[in-house]
Amino acid sequence: MNLDGRRPRRIATRIAALVALAAGLWAGASAAGAMPDAPPETVYPAAFPAALVPQPMAMPAVMPTARTPLAALRARIATAVPAGGQDWRCLAQAIYHEARGEPLQGQVAVAEVVLNRRDSGRYPATVCGVVEQGTGERNRCQFSYWCDGRSDAVEDRAAWDRAGRVARAMLDGAPRPLTGGAMFYHARAVSPGWADDFTRTAAIGDHLFYREEGRGLAGLHMASNASR
Repeated sequence: MNLDGRRPRRIATRIAALVALAAGLWAGASAAGAMPDAPPETVYPAAFPAALVPQPMAMPAVMPTARTPLAALRARIATAVPAGGQDWRCLAQAIYHEARGEPLQGQVAVAEVVLNRRDSGRYPATVCGVVEQGTGERNRCQFSYWCDGRSDAVEDRAAWDRAGRVARAMLDGAPRPLTGGAMFYHARAVSPGWADDFTRTAAIGDHLFYREEGRGLAGLHMASNASR
């Protein structure tokens, strides 16, 4: 008679009985309130190294967003009110006449150059002083529109509104993320001699932007050579 075949069946029967007994005891204890509905929290011994005890993940107080600086700038410009004092008008005029045909980034870039000059300590300390700076001779201004002999009348009201919004947002402290501190630019169609003296920082729309790298100006260089 082969007894080896009975042993596995006996073991399986005993295991099933133990499982059934444990299930019954758990159900009875839970009904009586003696057992918790969920396993208890793990308690580590006092001598357990603190560095090895799992810690809850710290969550930032403010969750980061996917908004880029340019997207945030667009939103700020969209809600800006196109109005202000003399500096606002001067900046809006510079944007309008130098870059009204440019994409939004190109208009912001021109505003950055004006404000970078104002804040540099090497140019006039007001926006109007910056954009109106020149020699008094035709086509010898820092910003070419100011003394090119052409009318500065606003003819495109939609473009003026947009330029005014850009000017308002930038004067109110919007970031300057596009030109890397540039204080000069020119249209792609021209090649001014001074461009070789500076470091190009950006190419946006129809303009190339530059900044100085720790050298003094040899003479009066125009901030822009832009045809409008």
